Amino acid sequence: MKTVIEPYRVKMVEPIQLTTRAERERMIAAAHFNPFLLRAEDVVIDLLTDSGTSAMSSDAWAALMRGDESYAGARSWYRFRDTVRDVFGFEQVVPTHQGRAAERILFGVMVGPDSIVPNNTHFDTTRANIEYCGGQALDLECPEADDLDSPYPFKGNMDTAELERLVAEHGPARIPLIMVTVTNNSTGGQPVSMANLREVSRIARGAGIPFYLDACRFAENAYFIKRREPGFADRTAADIAREMFSLADGCTMSAKKDAFANIGGFLCTNDAELAHRERNILILTEGFPTYGGLAGRDLEAIAVGLREILDEHYLDYRLQSTRYVVEQLAAAGIPVVRPAGGHAVYLDARRFLPHVEPLQYPGQALAVELYLEAGVRGVELGSVMFGSDPHTGEEHPARLELVRLAIPRRVYTQSHMDYVIEAVGRVWERRHDVRGMRITEAPRFLRHFTAKFERL
Repeated sequence: MKTVIEPYRVKMVEPIQLTTRAERERMIAAAHFNPFLLRAEDVVIDLLTDSGTSAMSSDAWAALMRGDESYAGARSWYRFRDTVRDVFGFEQVVPTHQGRAAERILFGVMVGPDSIVPNNTHFDTTRANIEYCGGQALDLECPEADDLDSPYPFKGNMDTAELERLVAEHGPARIPLIMVTVTNNSTGGQPVSMANLREVSRIARGAGIPFYLDACRFAENAYFIKRREPGFADRTAADIAREMFSLADGCTMSAKKDAFANIGGFLCTNDAELAHRERNILILTEGFPTYGGLAGRDLEAIAVGLREILDEHYLDYRLQSTRYVVEQLAAAGIPVVRPAGGHAVYLDARRFLPHVEPLQYPGQALAVELYLEAGVRGVELGSVMFGSDPHTGEEHPARLELVRLAIPRRVYTQSHMDYVIEAVGRVWERRHDVRGMRITEAPRFLRHFTAKFERL
């Protein structure tokens, strides 16, 4: 069939509160022009993030009732641990309440003030946790990622030539680990090829440096490999994912993405001594090693979600539905990152609002206008999120100025997406009237979450 349908039925609904333009003007002003500070009930279509916002299945809801809330050694822990071992292939599993907690523990153990941590592109909390430990988070995105219109299928790749040069210069003395984020959230949700992962693994193991995956969207990345990389068409997404993880020494995972869970994450390794050190921090800051800040019911839901996410009927629908939005916008001449990623649509705010200077935050201005136009909430990925040095406070334009419209899993239908397409188109028609923004108040780290703005 040519028509792509949602491979599920809707069993329960939640009402959306529709608002007027005048109401939204008041609400975004009260939120200091930061969509993060809006009340969720005042948002019509919420594309702020796909993290923790998915709709769980009937099986996952049923699994909640199985939750064993024993403090230590609960049945739910063993079901969770065995599922993670089976899907990811790592022996040591450390549960955490979400992905950034796994990052904090990992970097707290491995990263010091003189450390350099290369990544294809660090996302916000990953970068901040490294910098908080005094390390340098270095992005080594592939050259193809700079052309937002090119059809190159794996723009999430790491620049392995630059990685090899960096490793030769600094070695394991200054590089405690190498990370690759799958898919690459900061550069348009673009996938990483298996060939690239193999090359990164070769470089890391040759130098004796641990190689980690930021695996929160591992299933989407595996399915992109199946669809786009020669030699993988006849392999299952589950099998491809296992090969991805076999190339690494460990991973961090936010189960709030590719596990459909509303909360949760974990840290994996095959190094028993390292896991012992990580569990000591876990006990201090998260909880006992068999629950790690999670309720038994959450462990159960994650175990179900990790199986469901590898359903290829779902993955095919997920990638095609995102591509539908990207292609509709591109056909209207609207600048958008192509080819389509898996979890989100990325508007190129630099080309959308060329009259707004980078340090007048065109991405933030565009995100505000989308909310004003139709109640659509997205997030800036540009000079607000990535343009400030937290140690010196120095401002610099980010490499890209994007607005991410992250699509929660199994939440919205095509008519909702058509509404979003229309909203973006209407802002595009009056784009020359959009003004830049100025920050009036912001913290040192992760300022985009709570910064306050005013219009110029």
